Amino acid sequence: MLFTTDNSLDKILHGLFEPYAKRVTDVKKTTAAMIKNGLINDQTDIINDHVAFRTLGVPHLGIASLERIFLHYGYIKQEHYYFNEKKLDAFWYKPPAEKYPRVFISELKVDMLSDDTQSIISKYTKEVKHDPIDDIDLNDPNAVIDFLHQHIWPLPTWEDYYHILAESEYGAWVIYNRYYLNHYTISVHALPAPFNNLAAFNDLLKSIWVIINNAGGEIKSSADGLLRQSSTVSQALTAVFKDGDKYEISGSYVEFAERAILPQYAHLPKDKIEGLHRRDGFEVSSADKIFESTFQNQALRKK
Repeated sequence: MLFTTDNSLDKILHGLFEPYAKRVTDVKKTTAAMIKNGLINDQTDIINDHVAFRTLGVPHLGIASLERIFLHYGYIKQEHYYFNEKKLDAFWYKPPAEKYPRVFISELKVDMLSDDTQSIISKYTKEVKHDPIDDIDLNDPNAVIDFLHQHIWPLPTWEDYYHILAESEYGAWVIYNRYYLNHYTISVHALPAPFNNLAAFNDLLKSIWVIINNAGGEIKSSADGLLRQSSTVSQALTAVFKDGDKYEISGSYVEFAERAILPQYAHLPKDKIEGLHRRDGFEVSSADKIFESTFQNQALRKK
């Protein structure tokens, strides 16, 4: 995760990570444990597998809008994923160089929700009259960073937030958090043995009282067994709503990924292994459960 300060994409990723790391205490806690155990020297040694964003599928917003930032910086759109139960679409984006993280953008299919919930979401998002990306100088990293942290639509009331939450916890997360960085992901396979194994790494996390999302099991594995993922449960956020009410809601979290070497490259010496030799992409069944890191039944385990 070592970026140069004179590159615009580096600045954007750094500008996203800094406030996220301050808000999600498990970031600092995990990094400190990795340093203490000799896995890294500092945060910049961590390889970031991917970052993720959540959006709402309504006019002028959603994937078609947000992806423009990353396409502008050389990311290449890859596979589409659909999550039936959660009513989500998603795509992932291949970075312009191996040092950069993949990007994963998902979108709530708002038109599949109840009329009441659609109406509440529309009450806020109808304020967006055109694609907000049109108003940004995409060549200005500070403008991009500011956009990803600004109020694109008005703050919801607690009553409206809670109504959305009852039908779509994902939708409630987005209506309050907007485009805030949902998570970053530590590439566990890049760490020294034995912690380059996700089970061993999870044991390290549990030894420092980091709570692991156990939806579908602590380790979510792809059908081919070559991609294994886990995540923390979301950090509690004291949210101030439009009507002045304050409640603790789900914020962001940290993910961990172990990408195995593809069978056709198993013969290569370890010092010759690069990112292209490992399992790429994502897995619907695994990502489906990772989404639940912000769900109440997981987040409340942190209390």
